[in-house]
Amino acid sequence: MSSRTLPLDDGLAVVREHLLDPGLVRAVASGRRRGEDAPPWRRVEARWVDLKAGTHLQTVSYDATQAHTANHAAGEPAAAAVDALLAAPYGNWHVTTAAAVVQLRITKKGQAFVHVGAGEGAAAAPASRSHDRAKQRLLPEDDALFAALGLAGKDGRIRPSRQAKYRQIEEFVGLLDVAISDAMGAGHLRTPTPEDPLRIVDLGCGNGYLTFAAHRYLSDRKGLPVRMTGVDVKEQSRAHNAAVAADLGIEADFVVGTIADASLPEPPDVVLALHACDTATDEALARAVEWRAPLVLAAPCCHHDIAAQLRRTTPPAPYASLLRDGILRERFADTLTDALRGLLLRDAGYRVEVVQFVESRHTPRNTLLRATRTGVVGEDARGEYDDLTATWGLHPRLGALLGAPDADR
Repeated sequence: MSSRTLPLDDGLAVVREHLLDPGLVRAVASGRRRGEDAPPWRRVEARWVDLKAGTHLQTVSYDATQAHTANHAAGEPAAAAVDALLAAPYGNWHVTTAAAVVQLRITKKGQAFVHVGAGEGAAAAPASRSHDRAKQRLLPEDDALFAALGLAGKDGRIRPSRQAKYRQIEEFVGLLDVAISDAMGAGHLRTPTPEDPLRIVDLGCGNGYLTFAAHRYLSDRKGLPVRMTGVDVKEQSRAHNAAVAADLGIEADFVVGTIADASLPEPPDVVLALHACDTATDEALARAVEWRAPLVLAAPCCHHDIAAQLRRTTPPAPYASLLRDGILRERFADTLTDALRGLLLRDAGYRVEVVQFVESRHTPRNTLLRATRTGVVGEDARGEYDDLTATWGLHPRLGALLGAPDADR
């Protein structure tokens, strides 16, 4: 294993060599380089496939909603496709071959930090080159993780009753992968080392499904040193999660306590708050801001606080119809709550994106707030927040925790 910093062109040449290696298993490009325009695709994956017309390099390019597949014949067409990908301003490359795993990150100074580790190994089964292969999973069903969590049976298949949870885990891991790659590529999140692993805290971790999935994917699939801490008010959750961690051989800490009072030996790099109920999400976001956490991912569970306030308020004209019917009021409360949270985070120096967590047919709680600390305060974010709270007569919990002025000022 080796790590080194190279001039950009030299680093990309290392990636090119491995991309065109016949032993290529999978390559992923993601993130954007600091100070440059966004790449044409959010993420690109590449691998060799065997078609009737011969061996081709298959690229799958992802935009915000779908995947676009293209096949390039081995030789000059494949080399040209690789050169085009390397010319795009991606901030991160992760390339796995039979012989090596290459991770490249573009630094703030525009240089290439390259880490090369051991690959799949000669004894490993060759990667499938079937064009019509089963869908590749970020965490396959037969991973020991799912049996330990009770999602899979002895046959290594996800139980029918737990398919929705498995889908949720897959979607979350994909979003986490993109968020961490983007944050590292832009220099907002440090590159961890075995001596100083990535510190992740899951506030309100419950039975730890997403906690363990995050650890498994980042440590085993991406090769990142990770130290996970889970916080929950229930002793039952702590005992359950500690037993699962021991079963899987994972070094993780699980503590009993409230989100507001959680004490960590060092500030975390990544804060997760996944389906924390109502204002518990606000408490988690407030702690993340207090810690100046570089990356925050929060999937709110419910929004009772603002919904209850809307029931007691007189809506401004001409918006009475938004609150007249219960179902519309609840949905409006969901949207308004997360919009206000986003404004407060932007005012605290975070870049915030609100994205779909998982398709609504799998869960009605499918919104994810992804916040990256840039140190740049959102233009007039506080002004928009003040106007919204005053207009609707609201007192958001997160605003109170962060010291925002009251709506009745």
